[in-house]
Formats: sequence, C-alpha cells, structure tokens
Amino acid sequence: MRALSGSMAGGLEKCLSWTGFTLLCLKMVASAKTAPEIPTIDQAYSKISNSITVEWATVPGATSYLLTAKDGDTVIETMVANSPGTVTGLKAATLYQITIRSIGAAGKSQASPPKQAKTVLSAPILEVSSPSPDSILVQWEAVYMAIGFSVSIMRANGLGRIWKENTTNTSLTFTSLDAGTLYTIKAYAWNANGIPGDDSTCNQRTSPRAPANIRVSFDSGTLKASVSWAPTEGAFNYTVMALSDSSELSCSTTFISCTISSLQCGTEYLISVSARNDAGSSRSSSAVTLKTVACAPGRVTIQEDPPGHLSVTWSNVELGDYYVAFVKSDDGLEVHCNTSLTQCNFLSECGFTYFISVFAYNKAGQSPLGDVFNYTTAPCCPSDINPVLVSSDRVEIVWSPVRGAELYETKAVDGYNVVECNDTAPACTLSALECGTKYNITVYSFSVVRGSNTSCTSRFVTTAPCSPEIKSVSKDAFSMINVHWRPTNEDATYTVTAQGEKGLYRCSSTGESCTMGALPCGSLFSVTAVAETQAGQSLPSYSVPLETVPCCPAGLTVTQVTQSVVNVSWTIGTVAQTYVTVLESQTGQSKCQTHQNHCLLGCVACGVNYSVAIKAISATGLTADCAHQSYSSSACCPLGVKLYRLGPNGIRIYWQASRGSANYSTDLYGSKGIFTCAPSAGLSFCDVTEIPCGDVYTVMVSPVSETGRKLTFCPKKIYSGQAGPKHSPTRTGIGSWDPPQTRTYHFMRLSPIVAGATQPPSHSGSSHPHRDNTRPKTGLHQAFSMGGIAGAPGNLQSPTPSSHTRREAELLAGSPSRSVE
Repeated sequence: MRALSGSMAGGLEKCLSWTGFTLLCLKMVASAKTAPEIPTIDQAYSKISNSITVEWATVPGATSYLLTAKDGDTVIETMVANSPGTVTGLKAATLYQITIRSIGAAGKSQASPPKQAKTVLSAPILEVSSPSPDSILVQWEAVYMAIGFSVSIMRANGLGRIWKENTTNTSLTFTSLDAGTLYTIKAYAWNANGIPGDDSTCNQRTSPRAPANIRVSFDSGTLKASVSWAPTEGAFNYTVMALSDSSELSCSTTFISCTISSLQCGTEYLISVSARNDAGSSRSSSAVTLKTVACAPGRVTIQEDPPGHLSVTWSNVELGDYYVAFVKSDDGLEVHCNTSLTQCNFLSECGFTYFISVFAYNKAGQSPLGDVFNYTTAPCCPSDINPVLVSSDRVEIVWSPVRGAELYETKAVDGYNVVECNDTAPACTLSALECGTKYNITVYSFSVVRGSNTSCTSRFVTTAPCSPEIKSVSKDAFSMINVHWRPTNEDATYTVTAQGEKGLYRCSSTGESCTMGALPCGSLFSVTAVAETQAGQSLPSYSVPLETVPCCPAGLTVTQVTQSVVNVSWTIGTVAQTYVTVLESQTGQSKCQTHQNHCLLGCVACGVNYSVAIKAISATGLTADCAHQSYSSSACCPLGVKLYRLGPNGIRIYWQASRGSANYSTDLYGSKGIFTCAPSAGLSFCDVTEIPCGDVYTVMVSPVSETGRKLTFCPKKIYSGQAGPKHSPTRTGIGSWDPPQTRTYHFMRLSPIVAGATQPPSHSGSSHPHRDNTRPKTGLHQAFSMGGIAGAPGNLQSPTPSSHTRREAELLAGSPSRSVE
C-alpha cells in the first residue's frame, strides 16, 4: 500500500501503514481527479423570442458551464462562464428542455435535471402608411401562437399623449392625428397566458395638408407665372400644376414659391398646389384662374395701292382687347396706330424698305413679338460699279447698296455670249469667262414687287491672260529643278512658284521653261505657273507635286549592347519613313531595315573597326544616302576566369586575355561591400585582400575601353562557400592539423586554372583592391566566385605549395560539403 500511494501524482508523499489511514490516503488522491458537481437550475425564462436565460448556483471547482436547449431532435449548446447564462438562436414560441453541465480542470459533470422553458412570441412585422393627413394605418401579419396584439402610438419627439389599443385583428387605424407629424408606433403580441412577446417599433409621418393662400404673378414678357403659398406643416416639397384645355405644366420645389415656364399665349389656366412628404401627397389646393396675354396677330398682309400708300391688315386673336401696328422705315423713322379693328393705313416713299409688326393687348399685357414683315418699294440702280478682282476666267465687282433692291442681276456680254449672276448682296463674281476677252458688264437692281430697273448703265472689263499648262518638272544631277510649260499667251511673262512648308521658291521666264535650285530636303512642294500681261495676271496653272529626297538623320549614335550586339540610333529625318543601317568591316556585314529611329545589329565581332552607313527612304521610295561613320566594337570579354585563395581573407582572380583589350577591371559584389581591382596593363590576374568572411560574392571581369568606360555585359559568376577560421590552423602532423577551435568548411568543387597547377601566377604586378562599404552587410557565408563557363566547377588553391596547402587541396578534393574538426 505504501508503494501504491507513493506512485500516485498529487497524493500524499507518505501514508500510515494501517488500513484505515491508507484508505483515507487513497480517497484524497482520487478526489483530486473528480469532475465538478452537477449544477442545479434555479430558473429558466425567456425575455426575447430567440433566447432563454438560465440561472443556477455556482459549483466549486467549475471554470465554465455548458447550457443545452433541446427541442425534439434539435439541440443548441452554449458555453458560459457563470450564472446567469443565455442560450440564443432559438425559435419563437417554442418549448425547450434546458440542462446544464459544469466544466472543470478534471472534466465535465453530468447534465443537470432538465427544466422546461418556452420562448416568447416573435415581434409582429409592421407595415404603416398615412391614408390621410390626420390618420395612420398599421398592418401586420399573424404571429404564431398569438391571441392578441397591443399597438401604441405617440409623437416621435416625445411630446403629447400616447394612444394605445389592444386588438385581435391584424390592422389598426389611428385617427385625429396632426398632419405632417412624425409618429413612433410600437406593437407586440401576447399568448394565451397573457405573456407579451418581442415588440416591433417603426416611425411613420402623416401626410401634409393642402397648401393655402395661393398667389399667382404673371410675367407677360417671358410667359412665366410665379406661384407662392403659405408653408404646410410636415411638407418636404411642393408641386404646382397649371392645367388648360390643351396642356398641363408643373414645377416642383422645397420652398414656398415656384415658377412655371413655357406658358402659352391666349390660354386660360387653373393653378393648384399640392404638398408632399415621405408619407405621400396632399390633395390639391383650390385652383386659381390665370389668363395669359393674347397671342401675336397672324395672317398679316401688306399692300401698296396706290403707290405711296401702305395698307396693313391682320387676323383677330383670342383674348385680344385692342391692337397696335408699328411701321419703321430703314432710315429709323417709326410710326404706329392703335385700333380695335384689324387694319391700319400708312404713307410710304419710293426706294425704302419698311418693317411692320402688330401686337395684341389685354389686361395681362402685351402679346409676344410675332413675325416682323418688310415691304420694299421700287429700287434704284447702282451707280458705282467697281471691278475689284479680274482673273483669267472671272471678274468680281462690287457697288454700294441701293434702297429697295432685294436682288441684283449682273450680266456680262461678249458678242453673242451672255454670263449672268443674281445675288442679294451688292457684289457679284462672274465666272466661266474667256481669258483675255473684253466684256460689257451691267448691274440691274431688282425687287419682287417692282421687278428689274432696266435704266442702269454698263462698263467694259477685260479678263486676265490664260493660264499656262505645266508639261513636266524634273531634277538634274546637281539637284536643280527644271520646269517646262506650254505657252498660251502672247507677250506674257511666266512665273513658276514652288510652295511648301519650308518656304517659297520662284523662277521667271518669257520662254517655255525656267530653273530653280537650293530646295530643302524632306519637303513637299506644290509647283504652279502664272502668266502676266498688261491686262493682269492669269489664274495659276494646275499644281504639280514635287517631293525632295528625305533629310539625313542627325545624331547617329552606336551603343554596345552585348559583346556581339550593337544598337544604332539616330534622330528622325524629315519625311523619312524607312531607314537602312549597314555595319561593315573586313570580316563581314550586318544590315537592318526599320521604321523606328534605332536598330539592333547582331553578329558583331569584338575588337574590330567598322564603318556605319545609313540610308533614309521616304514613303514614295526617294532615297538619301547619308554620311558614313567609323565605329570600333568593344574588346572581348575575358574567358577562363579562375579563382585562388590567398590566406583566410584574400583571393586571386585569373583570366585569359581577350582580343582587342589590354586593360581589365575586376569587381566583387557582396552584401558587405563592393571590391574592385584594376591590374596593370598586360597582366591577366588581380589580387583582392581583406575580404570579410561569411558572405556570397559575384565576380565579373570586364575589359576597360580607352576612354576608361567599363563594360557591364560580361558574364557574372556566383561563388559560395564558408570562410575558414580567423587564424591559420596549426600544423601538427602529416595529414592533419589542430585548428584553434572547431570549424566547418564548405567549398565548391573547382577546376584548376592550368592542368597540374599547384599555385597561381606570381603576385607581382597586381593592384590593390578598393573596398566599397556602402552596400548593406548580412550574415551570409563567405563565398568566392569564378567566371568560367557557366555551371563549370573549379578548385580553390592556396598561394604557396606548403603542406598546409596540400592538406587544403586534399580537403577540397573531397565532397562539396565536408566537415573538418
């Protein structure tokens, strides 16, 4: 028994040997692992339709409680910390069996004796509306297990009394309410035991009353009516209606006035106003009658009988009380007459234009402006005919306007041929005339009422010489432009013009051709010819297009992209659409044709002198051979890059010299800095010392041009490995050494620079490295990189062939990852 009690966790460390005390010990051990006691439910009740609240006495040792609500096969559990606890997610008006379990560190108790509780009724879903300004209708659907409903209503602001009604129906109407007022409605159902369920609350505003004190102000000039009224309680906006026999107009506003536009003249309207809020619209107010102004009189007729007397008549209009006719002559004099009839008589004068308008009037004001009529008496003849333009096939003449002329008729007579021109303006252009011909030109004034005045005088005008015809435009070997034409006039001087965006160029001759030079490249010209005599200048000939060769591009630049690819770029030449670029040397030729201003040329040999030529070609195929330029390709990137170790913090980089370069630059890129080494001319290796351990480096060896520019497209190689100890290991015997402390080395398997080599080339002639500490430092393993063929392994070797180095070589000859202790 002592052994048993001693092995129980949490029991007594020592028990008495006799039986009674031993049993006591076992009981104490067992009680430490017993679950909490079963709680007892004091009460379970429902205040909300989807939950039941449970109260119970706290159980010692319980850390939480599990509440269970069961309805047939449906079980809902909820974990709570203490009493009271609530089970949610239940159905309304449903009887549930409620149990509870206590949960402690040792486990979960048995379920308590069940207790029944029923959820209350669900809240009715309300639908409210305001059928009139003083009532609100409340409706809802039947609620399960409900036998009655209680509905109350009060102002939303809390003022005033509360109305409460009980009913067994599903609708209720509250009357005698205030119009346009927001009310709060609350409703709930009760069951057969009189227990109320969840309540439902909503707000509803009563509809507004119809606006009163309607006032209407009419604007006869714009045919608009301004309507105003007294504000209505609870109205959000107002709508004004204007109804007539033939139309219906309206306007809406949130203010207490509104303007109705587009009213019709001679119309009687009934104006009414209604208010509206979120509950609906009020009934319309009592209508106010509005009579608009009369419409402008129509069917206006004007007659001159006898000459010097004008008679104006018009039709009668609706709502017109009297009429006023206005007659204004074109010299500014105006007369009028008032009459209740439909006719007025006026005196008139010859050669004037009269403007006539008639208005109708009533109490609302003047009618809108109707059509303005004009009447012209017999016209006068033009006396100052002036030819302002004389060409080969047309004559343009102008004259001063004359009173009463509605139309001018111009005639040009050449023997048996007649050319006519009719226009309302005091100008005329006679076209389709014969070049170099004398015409008799007469201008007649004309009006519809009076016809043409045939007493007008004439004058003679001679047209300009005939236009030449260009036969050809050619270019000789010296870029001179030769223009040939067919002469069509006697004693004429011919002038040829080449016009384009870049200028105007001319040449003249009395013969059949002339020559122009120094036309700019990349330009389009229009070439025309004119003839000039004492009678004037001919019309230009039909134009002949002339295109000069495209301009050569400027700023030709050759950039090395990779060892075998260069990019040739240039500025766009005028008119050039296609470019042909040729890169040529003794070793071969590379050619590219493009629409862009740059071109990539491949298969370029490194360290070779090339000539660069470019041709500019226009869209029509004209070609300009542009100047040549020499270019030397970059030196070749070095091959056979090898890496040797120089002690724990140094390496030597070796490479094979490439063609076309004598200077090289070596760069090591790591997270702890950038290390650059520039060896002396002619050397093919470089030493870099004081390299931080524990990093990964990328090595690139690139040739340096004569200008000092360093190429950036040579291959980069990544070398990785873990650095050795800070102090060289101590040699202790053949085939082993004793390091100052235990280290682990990781190296890549690398190939030797030269087969059988045991040490790198001499250190003499190497330059000192430059360290760049601007790069961020990380805790990466130190690594050495070599730039040989991508993916080719290599060997790291010590700078001296000591036994220590041979031991390292033996280690390096092993697996890529080897531990030395």
